[in-house]
Amino acid sequence: MLRKLFTLFFILFTLHSTAQELKVKEYRYVGPIEVKQPVMMDSVNLKGMNYDAGTLLDIDVPVNQVRNGEIRNDVALPHSNSKALHLIGFSVNAQNYCNVSFTVKNLAKYALFVDGVKQGGGSIAMEPALHEVVVKYLADADSKDSLDITVKSDVDDAISLIAKNGKRSYTMRDVLTGWHFNGLSLSPNGKYGIVSYYTYHMNGSWVTYTQVMDMQTGKVIEQRNGAKWMPRSNKYYIPQSMPDGSQTLYAVDPVTHVQTVLAENLPSGSFEMSPTEDYLAYTFTDEGLKESKDVFEVVEPDDRQPGWRNRQRLSIYDLKTKTLQPLTFGYHSTWLNDISKDGKYLLVSKSESRLTQRPTTLTSLYRINVETLAVDTLVDRDGFMGGAQFSPDGKQVLLKGSPEAFGGIGNVVPEGRIPSMIDQQLYMMDIATRNIRPLTRDFNPNVQSTEWCEADNNIYFVAEDKDCMHLFRLNPKTGKIELINVPEEMVSRFSVANNASVLSFVGQSASNSDRLYTMNTRSLKSTCLDDLSATTLRDVELGECRPWTFVNTKGDSICCRYYLPPHFDSSKKYPMVVNYYGGCSPTSRNFESRYPQHLYAAQGYVVLVINPSGATGFGQEFSSRHVNTAGEGVAEDIIGAVKDFCAKNAFVNDKKIGCIGASYGGFMTQYLQTKTDIFAAAISHAGISDHTSYWGEGYWGYSYSEVSMANSYPWTDRHLYVDQSPLFNADKIHTPLLFLHGTDDTNVPVGESIQMYTALKLLGRPTAMVLVDGQNHHITDYAKRIKWQNTIFAWFARYLKDDPTWWNAMYKEKNL
Repeated sequence: MLRKLFTLFFILFTLHSTAQELKVKEYRYVGPIEVKQPVMMDSVNLKGMNYDAGTLLDIDVPVNQVRNGEIRNDVALPHSNSKALHLIGFSVNAQNYCNVSFTVKNLAKYALFVDGVKQGGGSIAMEPALHEVVVKYLADADSKDSLDITVKSDVDDAISLIAKNGKRSYTMRDVLTGWHFNGLSLSPNGKYGIVSYYTYHMNGSWVTYTQVMDMQTGKVIEQRNGAKWMPRSNKYYIPQSMPDGSQTLYAVDPVTHVQTVLAENLPSGSFEMSPTEDYLAYTFTDEGLKESKDVFEVVEPDDRQPGWRNRQRLSIYDLKTKTLQPLTFGYHSTWLNDISKDGKYLLVSKSESRLTQRPTTLTSLYRINVETLAVDTLVDRDGFMGGAQFSPDGKQVLLKGSPEAFGGIGNVVPEGRIPSMIDQQLYMMDIATRNIRPLTRDFNPNVQSTEWCEADNNIYFVAEDKDCMHLFRLNPKTGKIELINVPEEMVSRFSVANNASVLSFVGQSASNSDRLYTMNTRSLKSTCLDDLSATTLRDVELGECRPWTFVNTKGDSICCRYYLPPHFDSSKKYPMVVNYYGGCSPTSRNFESRYPQHLYAAQGYVVLVINPSGATGFGQEFSSRHVNTAGEGVAEDIIGAVKDFCAKNAFVNDKKIGCIGASYGGFMTQYLQTKTDIFAAAISHAGISDHTSYWGEGYWGYSYSEVSMANSYPWTDRHLYVDQSPLFNADKIHTPLLFLHGTDDTNVPVGESIQMYTALKLLGRPTAMVLVDGQNHHITDYAKRIKWQNTIFAWFARYLKDDPTWWNAMYKEKNL
C-alpha cells in the first residue's frame, strides 16, 4: 500500500515538475480594423454554399503590424461599432526546446499565428528562441470579448511571456533570410555602382537582384539584372538573349537612362569587353567526348567530375566588322586573365595535367597580340602560379602564386619544410626582361583578390590577416604595403574606379552583417551607403565577442576569440562549444558562416573559436605546419587552448564542453577524440576518417593531398595516412560522436562518415549518424539546412545540457 502511494505521489510530482502553465495578462493590440460584408450578387457561391460572415476572418491582414501596437492589460478587449478584425500580440520566450499549446477562450472567431504562420491547433514544437504569437479575432458590434489565453509548456520553467517589444535571440532564419551583397562594380568615373544582392526565402527559393546606384548619395537609380560597366564610357551594358539563340547588346546611360543598341546577332556565350570598347573577348566551352551512361571508362581520376572533359577556348568578336576570330585552338583549356588598357594584348593561360609528379597541374602564361596573334610565352609550365594582370601601362604583369612559384623565389619557410600551396603571394614580372621579383615574401597575410588602379597606379588587394580579411594598398615602385583601416573586420569584395580616386567595398565583422561603403583613396575616409545589418539585426540581441590569445608549448601565440551568451552572468557556469577548422585556412570572423557563432551563443553556450598551427594569414612558416602533419600539432594547440581557457575563465563548465568542425575540421573532431577526453560531446560534419580512402575517392582527394601531404603518398608514409587516421584509432574514442554528411558529397565522400560510424557502433560507443539527402559538401537547401542545424543543437543539448528532449523529438527511438 505504501509503495502504491509513493508511486502515485512520484507520478503526480513528476507531472507537476515537467509542465508549465501561464496566463496572458499583458499584450500588444492593433485595431479595430473595420471589415464589411461583400455585396451579395448571388445567394450561394460556386460550390453551392451560403454566405458565412465568419469568412471575414480570412481577410488578409499583416499580423506582424502588432509589433508596433499599444501595450494593454485590460481583460475586456476593445470592440467597435461594426464588424472588425483585432490583433492581440505577445511573445513566448522558449529557454529550451519544448512543446507549447495555446487555449483561447471567450473569442467566437479567431486564428492563431506563431512566427507569422497560421496554426491549425494542437501543440507546437518551439525551438529555443523568442517566438511571436498573434491572435487575430473577428468581433461584431455587440460582442463582449475578454482576454482569456493560456499558454502551456510540456517542460517546467521552459517559457516566459513578454508583451513589450524588446530584443530577441538570433536565429537560423536570420542567417538565411537576411539580405547579403553578391556583387560590386564601380563605373570608370566612380560616380555609379552596380550592386547585386541575394537572400533565401522561407520556401527555399534563392532570390537575387541587381541595381544601379549613385555612389555619392546611395540612391538607387534603377534595377538592372545582368548589368556590367563599359570600361571607358561610364555606361553599362546588358546582353539579352534572343529567340534565335543570339544575343543583342544594349548600352544604358545611368544619367539619362537612354538605351542604345551596341551590337546585334552576337554569338551566345560569356565575354569580356575590351578596355577600348571595340571588341569582345569570348570564352566558349566545347563538350568533350561522351561515354555511355551505363558502362563507361574513366581515363583520369578527375574524369569522374561532371564536365571535366569539356574544354574552354577563346575568340575575339570585332564590334565594327562583326567578325568572330578564333583565338586559341587545341586540346588543353585556355582562359583569359586580362586585357591591356590599350586593347592590344591579352594575357592567356593554359593548364595541363601531369599526374606522376607534384604539382599535378601545370600552368603556362602567354601574351597574345590581338592584331597579329603573335604569342610571347611569359611563364612556361609552372605548377604553383595562379592569376595574372597587366599593369596600367602594359609593361609589367602582376602575378599570384604560392611560395614555390617561379623557382621558389618567394619561399621563406625553414629549410626542410614545404610551404602551403594555398598561401598566396604576389610577384611582379617585367615583360621586357622576363625578370620576376617577389612582392609579399615577408608579408604574413594571405593574398586573395587584387585590382591595379589606373588612377593612382597602386595595387589594392584583400588578404587573410589572421582571422580577419583586411584591405591593403601596395606601391609597385617602392614595394611598400599599407594597411587601409576600414570599419569592418572582413572585407568580402571591393571595386576600384579606373579614372577616379574612388574605391567601394563590402564588409562585415564578428558581430554585424554586410555593409556597403565608398572610400576616397586619397583621404582613405569611408562612408557607409547601405547597411543591410541594420535590417537583419534590427531587434536582435547579441552577446559579446572578445579576442583571446593562447600561448602554446612552443611559445607561439594562437589566435582565438570567444562569444558570450546574451545577458551573460559571470557568476554562472555555462556549457561551451569549441569550433575550429584545423586545416589550411583560418576560421575567420565572418558573421554568417557554416557555424554562425552568435547562433550558438544565443542557445546559452560560450563559444570558443581557435585558429591552430597550419592556418594561412599568419605567415609562411605558420601555414607550412599544415603540410605533412595530419593533425599533429594542431590537436595539441586545440586541447591546450581549451584547457587554458577553462582554467582562466570560471564561467565555463569544464565538464560540459562540446566540439564541432567540418571537412578537415570534421577530421579534427574525430582525431581529437583519439587524443583527449575533455569533450562531453563532439560533432563531425563531412569529416575525413581515413586519409587513404579520402585520398583516392574524393573529387579533390589526391590534389588536396598535394597541399596537406606534399610529396607523401599512402605507399610511402604509413604514419601520415594510417597512424594519423581516426579510423585506425577508433577504439580510443569514448566521447559521444555525431556524424553529419550530405549523401551527394563529392569532396569528402559520405563513406568517410559511414565507416567511422560503423566502427564506433561495433565498439559499442555512443554515436549517431544523420545523413542529408541530395546535399553536397555544404548544406544549402533551406529546409534541410534548418533541420541540419537543429540536429546539431539537439545533440549538444542532449550531452551539454543533459536535456535529450529535442533530440528525442527529432529522432525518436527506433526498436528495429
